[in-house]
Amino acid sequence: MYGVVTRNAEELEWEEFERGFYEVKDVTGRASDPVPTGVNMISCFGDNRAAADNPDLVPISEDGEEATRDRPYFDWAYVCPTYDPYREGLLEIIEDAAAVSEDVRLDDVGFPREEYCHCDRCEAAFADSDYEDWFAWRASVITEFVAEARERVPGDLYLTLYPDPYPGHIYERAGLDIEALEAYVDEFVIPLYDMAYSTTYWLEILASGFEDALSTPFSVELYAVDIDIDDLLHATEVAEAYGESVLFGYESGNARAAIRRMRADQREGESFGPE
Repeated sequence: MYGVVTRNAEELEWEEFERGFYEVKDVTGRASDPVPTGVNMISCFGDNRAAADNPDLVPISEDGEEATRDRPYFDWAYVCPTYDPYREGLLEIIEDAAAVSEDVRLDDVGFPREEYCHCDRCEAAFADSDYEDWFAWRASVITEFVAEARERVPGDLYLTLYPDPYPGHIYERAGLDIEALEAYVDEFVIPLYDMAYSTTYWLEILASGFEDALSTPFSVELYAVDIDIDDLLHATEVAEAYGESVLFGYESGNARAAIRRMRADQREGESFGPE
């Protein structure tokens, strides 16, 4: 099964795509109205605009480093998951999206990295909690948020995972307790992005790692912008051996061409001899 991840609602209805994800809110903070023709997708704690408008929302490390685009490891700015007004706003967006199309995908869920967050709000919440382990407390914060989102989504709930299947890495990095989250999530999405896909052995390693790590179904999302069609096809062949579906991100024309090529090759390979 092939699908698309897009900011253009009309592409959700292209016949080549059997499923579609539409960005209602992205990491820039740009927001659009949800659509009834696809799965509405919401960037949760990645939000450049919110971080710029209110620096108090930005997670900080013990050394006082902010999780913004100015840091070497971050492509966008983050919002602290314990900031209740922002969380409530996210839950309202999720509820509104689910009212238009009952399936919803949560993107950019979690803390920015292992060293975050040590803002006064997080330090106080951890001190007041029943947890002695800081990583366990962080995971409880994220699991609680996903559980609250689940209550507002009548259909399938999708959740994007950081593409690292090594045991414990996602838990420590982002506060994602996979086993706990599987109680609320119907399908995970694993973005395995590359600018070329000139080799694919690493893609197979990561996809097979998630196959071992997850009990819940997952799909693989590939980057389709300016990728050579042959290389994108090779990546697709690997991804579809593991995922429920292969999703193509942010270049629907290139994805459409790849799918047409694959289906044409499959038809040419058919033979109709005597039984």
